[in-house]
Amino acid sequence: MTKTTVVFTDGTLSTAADLATDAYRPLWTGPSGEESTGEAVARHLDAARALLDKDGWVRPTSSSADDLAARIPADDDSMTVKAMLQALLRFVRDDIATTAGPRTLFTALLHVGESDEGDSDTRDIAGEVLTLVIQAHTGSPTARATPWSERLDRTHADIDALLAAGAEFARTYGPGQDVRPVGPPAQR
Repeated sequence: MTKTTVVFTDGTLSTAADLATDAYRPLWTGPSGEESTGEAVARHLDAARALLDKDGWVRPTSSSADDLAARIPADDDSMTVKAMLQALLRFVRDDIATTAGPRTLFTALLHVGESDEGDSDTRDIAGEVLTLVIQAHTGSPTARATPWSERLDRTHADIDALLAAGAEFARTYGPGQDVRPVGPPAQR
């Protein structure tokens, strides 16, 4: 059975805009205290989308102690201390590599925030934008984008749709745009 892709409507984005208006803190102001434009946040989301298209998307894998122990290279009594340290450093580098391979939604946003396509402000605001879209989509005020993306039945297409909706939301409702379009969604 093939799961259909999640669809985020204009009505969902309009509801997300209402949620942003009622937010505790200004949505478009990042941890630096400076405002980011809707376009800058949209570029961050578009770059995360492109990164996941290029390298692949994956749900988070287990990080339990048993899982970690299973991935650490086996020790060898004949190894020198230098060889052991080199093997350990290679393992750590490979385990946290940010250059290729499937990524979670969270790591894609993080890696774009460390690139020329974004920064820590656009990363955090992009995450908040995605959360507002998910809250509007689910109707739950406690829903968050990252846990939503980690559900067992989630697909890469679902994550792609969420990132596209987030970018559209940022371009439509972010600074530099009219805060509230006039008329119902069908007339916009």
